[in-house]
Amino acid sequence: MTPIGTITAAAPAPQGERLVWRAEFVDTLRLAWPMALTQLGQIAMMTTDLALIGRLGETAVAAVGLAHLILFVGFVFGMGLVSAVATLAAQAYGARNPRMVRRALRMGLWAAVILGIPINLVQLWGEHILIAAGQTQEAATLAGRYLHGLAWSMIPAWCFIALRNFMGAVNRPEPALWITLVAIPANALLAYALIHGLYGLPHLDLLGAGFATTVVNIAMCIAAVWVCYACRPFKKYRVLGRFWRMDWRLMRQLVVIGMPISGSMMLEWGLFSSAAILVGWIGTTELAAHQIALQIGAIMFMVPFGISLAATVRVGHAVGRGDAIATRRAGFAALALGVAVAAILTLLVIIFRAVIPQIFLGDAALTAGETARLAAALLLLGATWFVTDGIQGIMAGALRGLNDTRVPMLYAALSFWLVGFTGAYALAFWFGLGVFGVWIGFSLALLLFALLLTVRFWNLTARGYLPATP
Repeated sequence: MTPIGTITAAAPAPQGERLVWRAEFVDTLRLAWPMALTQLGQIAMMTTDLALIGRLGETAVAAVGLAHLILFVGFVFGMGLVSAVATLAAQAYGARNPRMVRRALRMGLWAAVILGIPINLVQLWGEHILIAAGQTQEAATLAGRYLHGLAWSMIPAWCFIALRNFMGAVNRPEPALWITLVAIPANALLAYALIHGLYGLPHLDLLGAGFATTVVNIAMCIAAVWVCYACRPFKKYRVLGRFWRMDWRLMRQLVVIGMPISGSMMLEWGLFSSAAILVGWIGTTELAAHQIALQIGAIMFMVPFGISLAATVRVGHAVGRGDAIATRRAGFAALALGVAVAAILTLLVIIFRAVIPQIFLGDAALTAGETARLAAALLLLGATWFVTDGIQGIMAGALRGLNDTRVPMLYAALSFWLVGFTGAYALAFWFGLGVFGVWIGFSLALLLFALLLTVRFWNLTARGYLPATP
């Protein structure tokens, strides 16, 4: 057990300190790049699905949007829970306790199954839920058909995330990236074939798109299990050893750490989702421009999110070793790396802001000039929060390495809803700023959240805080 307390150490010489920081940057970057590319791969899979479904018409696209509202509520909830595997496994790895590393993964997989069964059953009633929410019968029926194809996709998806977090915790995140890169074309090919009934497969339209995603998620999970079971350096952890044994104490710790992560993710996702409703009240052109610019923001966030995952691991390793100085260094090294990367990406978006909307609009760009111009203006305004979005993600990851997730959830409620949503509504409608007011609300929320998380990490690590570990 690592006790809670303060650890002091002699300050290294200036030259030695520079070398230590340089090594920390290198180790963080080595972890972060495959994690970031894996996240971008996940976005690529979703984008491919939407592009294929878009050929079925606007009604199909709208139905998928409704289905995702139901799907993502459950998915984000479970994703936060299995994210705690990275924290617990990294701390155990830092403490050189391979048995606890395996147990952390095992409880993450158990949690995915236990939580996934009821959530997937609810998903099967998606059509009835949407009708009760006031949606049209046609849209609800199509959305329900898509959700039936997605049935039981969450459990393998969460298990893959848990396995990916385990790989990262033991400093070998690359296999998850290779699996994802293979899955992208496989998903596109299978979805296309099932949607249109090609290559001897049945013609299933939206059901086929959802079913393809389920099959690919199951295949990704099986591939990750095989890698962890049979390949070095993972096989020494014997990840399937005594898999049937439930560890209630560790499961409780997983829930205590993971549930607030879920809460924070849902609060943030809720703000950005509800913003679409606010912008929809303003106008169709504004909504289209908002969706294009927001998709760019989501893609950009995947790179800092990869660095955030690396921050959780690096901080967790230091916590497991009982090294408070290294804990602080890991968090701020990840922050510096993330700010640099986010600033470069933001600059590129500013430079190419007029070109990016045309890529999304395609042939319609000639007749949707106002949408393209508005999207370009939003991308310029987004420069006020693209970097702070990366900062909050990285600092949240660093705090997770310290098992600190409950206070950040309270910060998320304050930032995203009391300040963000209220500010977005007021600026958009009371002050007449329209969609620009909504985006200024994003800026205020993310700036406050990033500031609160950074100050909290600074204060905790300044006094040498280390959490109790298993």
